[in-house]
Amino acid sequence: MPTPVLSPRRWWALGALTLSVLIIGLDGTIINVAFPTLAADLGATSAQLQWIGGGYLLALSVAMLPIGLLGDRYGHKRLLVTGIGLFGAASLAGAFGGSPAAVIVVRAVLGLGAAMIMPLSMAILPKIFDRAELPKAVATWTAATALGMPIGPIVGGWLLNHFWWGSIFLFNVPVAVLALVASVWLLPADRTRPADGAASTAVDALPRQAEKVASTPFDALGTALSALGITSLVYGTIQVPGEGWGSPLVFGTIAAGAALLAAFVVRERRTAHPLVDLGLFSNRRFLWGSLVAVFVNFAVMGILFVVPQYLQSVLGNDAFGTGLRLLPLIGGLMVAAMLSEALVPHLGARVVIPAGLALLAAGALLGSTVGAADEYGFTATWLALTGLGFGLAVVPATSLVMSSLPTGNTGAGTSLLETVQQLGGVLGVAGLGSLLSAGYLARLSVAGVPAAAADAARDSVTGADAVAASTHDAALLASAHHAFLHGMSLVLVACGAIAILGAVLAAVHLPGRSKEARPEGSAASEVAAPAGDRRELVV
Repeated sequence: MPTPVLSPRRWWALGALTLSVLIIGLDGTIINVAFPTLAADLGATSAQLQWIGGGYLLALSVAMLPIGLLGDRYGHKRLLVTGIGLFGAASLAGAFGGSPAAVIVVRAVLGLGAAMIMPLSMAILPKIFDRAELPKAVATWTAATALGMPIGPIVGGWLLNHFWWGSIFLFNVPVAVLALVASVWLLPADRTRPADGAASTAVDALPRQAEKVASTPFDALGTALSALGITSLVYGTIQVPGEGWGSPLVFGTIAAGAALLAAFVVRERRTAHPLVDLGLFSNRRFLWGSLVAVFVNFAVMGILFVVPQYLQSVLGNDAFGTGLRLLPLIGGLMVAAMLSEALVPHLGARVVIPAGLALLAAGALLGSTVGAADEYGFTATWLALTGLGFGLAVVPATSLVMSSLPTGNTGAGTSLLETVQQLGGVLGVAGLGSLLSAGYLARLSVAGVPAAAADAARDSVTGADAVAASTHDAALLASAHHAFLHGMSLVLVACGAIAILGAVLAAVHLPGRSKEARPEGSAASEVAAPAGDRRELVV
C-alpha cells in the first residue's frame, strides 16, 4: 500500500510541539529559585511554599489519565491548543497575584494546562511523521521536554536578579502565545481528509475510528478512582520531607492511595470501556519502554534534586550561576539525542538503551566521589556523562512506546506513560530526599550552636549556611558542607544502582534487533506501526 504523502511543513509542526513542552519543563523548575523571594515579598509560609510547588505537581499527576482519553475522543489538537491557552492565561494571572493563596491556585491551573500539553503533544507525533522519521521526531520532542528542567533555574535566576517575582510567570506568556499560534497554524486538523490514491481508504478509516472512540461511555468511576488514588499518593509523598516516612499522615495517605489505585486497576480490567487500556502492558515494547523511562526519570530527578543544592550551597554560586553550571548535562543530552537516531537502527534498542543506562550509572557513581576540595570541572565531566546516558536511554525507550500504541488511542497511551513516569519521579524525589536528609543529619555536628540555630542548620544545608554566616561559625559551615556531600553521595549511589538495575532488565527483556527489523508484514511490524495507519499532515 502506498505511503500517504507527508507535508513538508511537518518539521515546523514539530517545532510548535517542542515549544509547547519546553515551557512545561521551564515552569517545573523555574519556581524553585523563587521560593525565597515569594517568602520575603508575599509572606508565604513554609506550608504555602510547599503547596506552590506541590499544587502544580498534584494537578499535573491527577489530570493526565482522563485528558488522554478526552484527547482521543474530541481531538488531540483541540485539547492541546486549549491547554496551551490555559497555561498562558494562568501565567498572566500569576504574574499579578497578590497573595500566596492566589499563587497556589495559579500553579494548580498551570499543572492542569501542563497535563493537557504533555501527553497530547506526544500523541500527535505519529500523526505527522511516518515510521522512518518518528524516532528523529521523538528524539527532538524528548530533548525539548528535558531541556526545560535545567534551563529553568538559569532563566529564573536571571529574571529575579533583574525584575520582580512576577516576572517568572510573565516570562511564560509570550512563549505560550507563540506556541499557541504555531500550533493552530501548523498542526494537523483533528479530522484529517483522505490522501489521494490507494492510501485514501486507510486514511478515511481514521475519522470513523475516532467517532467510535467518542461514542463509547466515559469511565467516570475509573476516573474518580485514579484521581483520588493519585491525589492521596502524591499528597502523602509531598508531606514526607516535613513529616517523615513514619508519620501516620504519610503512611495513611500513601497506603490509601495504593489501595485506591489497586481498585482502579481491578476496575479497568473488568469494565468494557476503561479509562486506560492496561492491556498495553502486555506489549513488550510498551511495558519495558515505559519501565526504562521510569528508571531514567527516577535517577535523573534525583540528580537534579541534589546537584543544584551542591552548586549553590557548597560551591557558592547564585541561582543564575547554578543554572549555567547545569549546561554540561544539557550538552550531553543534545549529543545523545542526535546519536540515538543513528545508533538504534544499527545496534538495536536492546543494546543502545542498556548502554545509555550504564553511562547514566557511571556518571552518577562518579559524582558520588565528589569531595569538598574538588573544583567544578570534575562536576561538569560527570554531569556531561550523565546527560549522555540520559539521552541514549530515554529517547529510544520513548520511541519504543510510541511505536506500540494503536492508532486512535495514542492519547490514552501517552497519558498512561506520562502518568507512570510522573509518579515514579515523585516517589523517587521523596525517597531520595529522605536519603539525603538522613545522610546529612548523620554527619552534621552542631556542638556549641544555640538550639534555635541548630534546628535551622539541621533543616538543610542552606539553613546551616545562613546560620554559619550570621554567627561566623567556620566549624559549622565545614561540617554542614561535609555532611551534605555525604548525603549527596548516598543519593547518587542510589541513582547509579537504579540505573544499573534498569540496564540489566532492559538487556534481558527488551525485544532484540531481529524483531525490530522484521518486514512490514510481520506481526511485530503490525503492532509497532501498520503502514496503512499513517496519516497525511493536513495544514
